[in-house]
Amino acid sequence: MRKIAAPAVQVVIDAADPHGLADFWAAALGYDVEDVEAFARQMLDAGHATDDDVTTHRGRLVWRDAAAARDPADQRPRLLVQRVPEAKTVKNRVHLDLVVGADRRDAEVARIVALGARRLHDGRLGPQAWVTLADPEGNELCVS
Repeated sequence: MRKIAAPAVQVVIDAADPHGLADFWAAALGYDVEDVEAFARQMLDAGHATDDDVTTHRGRLVWRDAAAARDPADQRPRLLVQRVPEAKTVKNRVHLDLVVGADRRDAEVARIVALGARRLHDGRLGPQAWVTLADPEGNELCVS
């Protein structure tokens, strides 16, 4: 059997406000929001993008409909937050679990809530316990 190179993984989150949500997730995960200003300007200058494709966020030129965040050590998947027209209406079928350990769980939950998350409920399965939160746009995540 021929071995195939493993694909890179990127996690994509739909959002109404991709830049605000990318800021939240970058802070929650210890990621850096990608600075696309130079690339966006290059694409504008080359005619590959128009003024309708960009906006400003925190004083920087950004793509209007997407923002990305990356692990500074480049060991965890890139996170892409993209604008979608519809609001979130049902529970996510996939979510992120942030595993910090029982001794750090409560402090991590408090930190993420202070960033703008909302506590939904506590869960337990045998010895494993977690807290389910919702990000500022309602996407679920768990801290265990």
